[in-house]
Amino acid sequence: MPCYVKFMVIPNYTHLKLKMSGPRGVITVGTSFQHTYECEVECCEHASVTVASKELVAIRDEIVEGAPNLKWLGGSFEPMEGAKEVLIDPNCSEDKVVRIGTMLSTK
Repeated sequence: MPCYVKFMVIPNYTHLKLKMSGPRGVITVGTSFQHTYECEVECCEHASVTVASKELVAIRDEIVEGAPNLKWLGGSFEPMEGAKEVLIDPNCSEDKVVRIGTMLSTK
């Protein structure tokens, strides 16, 4: 890691120690297994968020490229030709209908 090089630090993952030279000799920094585990989990979560954000940018770019031109589609809605109006509930007094295309394939 760049910070290790900058401070001339030597990490020892077996003993969970970090050694670096100081003004009066070697400075040794130690930690516990619990703290090490918490740092590792935090690093993994950070890496996951970073990867996900890069993937989202790539997905967004793909979607924008493949999106239809909404200005071109901006017209009024017109029902298709050959549509048949069918009552949703024949027993109901309300006249709620749905339009079904009569030129649909049998599949």
